[in-house]
Amino acid sequence: MTPNGYLIFEDESFLDSTVVKMNALRKSGQFCDVRLQVCGHELMAHKAVLACCSPYLFEIFNTDSEPHGGVSLVKFDDLNPDAVEILLNYAYTAQLKADNDLVRDVYSAAKKLRFERVKQICGDYLLSKIDSQSAISYRNFASSMADGRLLGKIDAFIQDHLQEISEQDDFLKLPRLKLEVMLEENLNLPGNGKLYSKVISWVQHSLWKNGDPLEKLMEEVQTLYYSADHKLHDGSLLEGQAEVCSSEDDHIHFVQKKPPRERDEMNSGASGSLSPSNSQFNKHEWKYIASEKTTNHTYLCLAVLRGVLCVISLHGHTSPRTSPSATPCVMKSPSYEAQSEDLQEKLLKPMHYARSGLGTAELDGKLIAAGGYNREECLRTVECYNPKKDCWTFIAPMRTPRARFQMAVLMGELYVMGGSNGHSDELSCGEMYNPKVDEWIQVPELRTNRCNAGVCSLQNKLFVVGGSDPCGQKGLKNCESFDPVTKMWTSCAPLNIRRHQAAVCELNGFVYVIGGAESWNCLNSVERYNPANNTWTLVAHMNVARRGAGVAVYEGKLFVVGGFDGSHALRCVEVYDPAKNEWRMLGSMTSARSNAGLILILYAKKANDDNATFNTN
Repeated sequence: MTPNGYLIFEDESFLDSTVVKMNALRKSGQFCDVRLQVCGHELMAHKAVLACCSPYLFEIFNTDSEPHGGVSLVKFDDLNPDAVEILLNYAYTAQLKADNDLVRDVYSAAKKLRFERVKQICGDYLLSKIDSQSAISYRNFASSMADGRLLGKIDAFIQDHLQEISEQDDFLKLPRLKLEVMLEENLNLPGNGKLYSKVISWVQHSLWKNGDPLEKLMEEVQTLYYSADHKLHDGSLLEGQAEVCSSEDDHIHFVQKKPPRERDEMNSGASGSLSPSNSQFNKHEWKYIASEKTTNHTYLCLAVLRGVLCVISLHGHTSPRTSPSATPCVMKSPSYEAQSEDLQEKLLKPMHYARSGLGTAELDGKLIAAGGYNREECLRTVECYNPKKDCWTFIAPMRTPRARFQMAVLMGELYVMGGSNGHSDELSCGEMYNPKVDEWIQVPELRTNRCNAGVCSLQNKLFVVGGSDPCGQKGLKNCESFDPVTKMWTSCAPLNIRRHQAAVCELNGFVYVIGGAESWNCLNSVERYNPANNTWTLVAHMNVARRGAGVAVYEGKLFVVGGFDGSHALRCVEVYDPAKNEWRMLGSMTSARSNAGLILILYAKKANDDNATFNTN
């Protein structure tokens, strides 16, 4: 057709054939004027084509100082060469073809080079493939890409499928913040994310005030208090301080004895292994994503804390106190009142390092204190207390930093098993200390990784009892015994009740496991193991439920001190008489302690009454 004397013709095959030929020229390196060097791989291309597709490359070419007619060089050290090749094919053919396992890399390259259409197509493809198994991985990827659209859609999926997602390996491997929230009577925890908004505000303030990395908050269970005026109080109320998240606006009020650190501590960024990336988007992201109620009093939440995707496990229960600052009552028995004048408490010289979650044992008449946490790190140092000289000295450090473990002496040698190294919740490795050469030697690993397990020796074997599951939330039933002659571990009968942070001790040829916690509930139940028939039997319950208590044997009886009852650290002491199968209260220590170690070191006083003095540190 020739309207108005003009010839008009449209060749529908020309563009397709031309781009195919141009792509062939690119692949053969003909007439190319730019080299893309991607992690050591070189890809040739034509500036004019790439400049039309990539605003990023257009800006580079537009400011290129390369002489006219030369070949420009553009380097990328953070992209996948295969993904960039896929983008080049798209630029020349308008066709996008990528294997499933390359889609994320193509997305990353498209984001870098600003191929916006490709980026959106890859994001939509990922969303179409998301399921409960891949949700956490996709969420971490979207966060690292700072893609708000993708994050919003993934978070919506997580909100609808949190229960299934919480059972997947990726979820179980996430950093976990464990909280216990005390409630006044007739109060229920708020729902619909309001509670976790308060929790996130509390985390922000805790990091700001103390200047500690997020990992420090995750080392121990944190205790909060939810009062009748719908405010969330820090457990430091027990120390005379308070920080409160109000229900009206979820901001934080301060009632403190000393000023907090400067806010630049807060904004210094997440540290260590918890930080998914260094981008500013991630560093300052704080977000509640989803939560669910797992039992009547236990909740599970997925949240972003200072750019780190975390699980928040929360257990709420009624506090025995009438107010957050109430002083726990001390229980005493008539038998204690009669003996109080005979017993003396003495503060010993302090250790070189403050330690929480340490292991303790008596070895050759001396007290051994190993590992644990201080405010800065998980320790491998070991200290030895000499009661005659009232002094601490260092012995050889352990091979592995560890905390939340117990120790036992077997055939004159000291054993430590499992625990946590501050980065992973459970260890399976163990060590044996030979006091003759002052050296730690590795021993065969446990069959089950565990921390907060009980350890004791019986009949020339080492027993490891219970402990924490991979999430650090549920107790374990399974038990193992180690034969130092054959160097082999053997499974024993399981406990009747799951428990971790239990006190474990040998008495009269039996192993006793005392208290601990099942999930979040502190226990007062006690079990006794009979090696003759490989069975566990429940015996009399303690008067006070407690976890993280210390236990020692004296004159054929079990002494249990301190611990945590779910509300506060304890000072009270109980004694168990196996002949009567009963517990009685025996007064209190001078200080409340949980996760403490207890060793009885007895010696005669050179005084008229020759009474025994109990020295505990």
